[in-house]
Amino acid sequence: MSVDLDSAPASRSALVLFSGGQDSSVCLAWALARYERVETVGFDYGQRHSIEMTTRQNVLAKFREVYEPAKTRLGEDHVCDLRGFGAVAESSLTRETEIVMTERGLPSSFVPGRNLAFFVYAAAVADRRGIDHLVGGMCETDYSGYPDCRKNTLDAMETALRLGVERPYSIETPLMYLDKAQTWALSEDLGGQALIDLIVEETHTCYMGDRGQRHDWGYGCGECPACQLRKTGFEHFMEARVSAER
Repeated sequence: MSVDLDSAPASRSALVLFSGGQDSSVCLAWALARYERVETVGFDYGQRHSIEMTTRQNVLAKFREVYEPAKTRLGEDHVCDLRGFGAVAESSLTRETEIVMTERGLPSSFVPGRNLAFFVYAAAVADRRGIDHLVGGMCETDYSGYPDCRKNTLDAMETALRLGVERPYSIETPLMYLDKAQTWALSEDLGGQALIDLIVEETHTCYMGDRGQRHDWGYGCGECPACQLRKTGFEHFMEARVSAER
C-alpha cells in the first residue's frame, strides 16, 4: 500500500536523532508507534566508531522488515556532515586516546556540546521537512555524566530552538528517566522479541567500533562504558524476565 507521508501534518510528524545504536533505535520504535510520519537524521562528526554510519542503514532496513509501524510510517533518512565540529570538539570519541575521567569530573569521551549541535542541525532539517517533534535518546539515569544529556539542558535547548526558528518544536526524550534494563523492557513492550532481536543483531553502541565480538546483548568490545552499560542492563532485564515467568 502506497502512503503519502508528506501529507502528514507537522504536529503528527517526528524527526528521530538516529545513530543506529540501542537507545536511538528504541526511540525510533517509540516514535513510530505514536506519529503518522517519522524521519531520521544521522550525524557524521568524525567519530571513531564511524561504523555506526553503515550499521544505521542496516537497522533502518531491518525496521522496515520486522516492525509493523515502520512499513507505513517510516520516511526519509538524512545525514549531516559535522566533521568540522568533531575536529574542534575533539575527545576520545574522535581521536585515538583512552577513555578516562578528566580533571573536570567528566569522561574524556565527552564531546563538548555534541547534543546541542545535533539538535540545531536536526531543527534545520525538521523545519525544511515540516516536522515539529524532535526525538532523542538522551538519558540521565545511567549515563556517562554528559551535561548535554540532562533534562534541564534539553528544556533550555527546546526554548532556544522555538525562539530561534519560530516553530513550535518539542524535544522528546522517552528514555530520560529509564535505566538500561528498563530500556530493554521498553523495547519488548514496543515490538516484542522481534525488536529485541533486531537491537541485539543490528544496532551498534560500542565506543571502540568493535563488530567482531558477539555477546548475548549484541556486538562490541565489552569493555568500554557504552558496552558495560548495555551488558549490565541486558543482564538485569533478563533476570527480571525470568523472575516474572516463574
